[in-house]
Amino acid sequence: MKTVRKLTPSKSADPTRKISLTVNGETVEREVSVRMLLSDFIRHELGLTGTHVGCEHGICGACTIIVNGESSRSCTILAVQSDGMDLRTIESVAEKGGCLHPIQQAFQDNHALQCGYCTPGMIMNIISEFESNSKIDTSEESIRELLSGNLCRCTGYANIVEAVRDAAERMGKN
Repeated sequence: MKTVRKLTPSKSADPTRKISLTVNGETVEREVSVRMLLSDFIRHELGLTGTHVGCEHGICGACTIIVNGESSRSCTILAVQSDGMDLRTIESVAEKGGCLHPIQQAFQDNHALQCGYCTPGMIMNIISEFESNSKIDTSEESIRELLSGNLCRCTGYANIVEAVRDAAERMGKN
């Protein structure tokens, strides 16, 4: 019987580095490959699969999270670059017990999603904007500008714009 040589190594030959960061309020320490993307770290190392990966080039916005208070594309950041940072993912948004965040509720009530793949990234982008500003310009033009970095292939954005307006009203941001 012929011996079959395994072609894929059981462990990466990449150099690794220990990182320590805060994710959704909890301290996380891991040894990671220096080439691992933050989106892969979040999904595969931490099991937080709400952060979606669409294009892996920072164009679609599906992987948007909040890094040190600002919305960021997690597919354009290496995990080692996040050492010492504070990250928030979509898993941190709903309250314990399942009560939706007002932005999530506005998306649901306004039928602002279809397949939902882009929704976590959009919500994280909107939360970052709402947290950074006491008032939000709810004109269609301003909302579409806010959403311009998040691509949706299903909805045509009309209901998403209405959901952002609704959320701004619910949260006293308009």
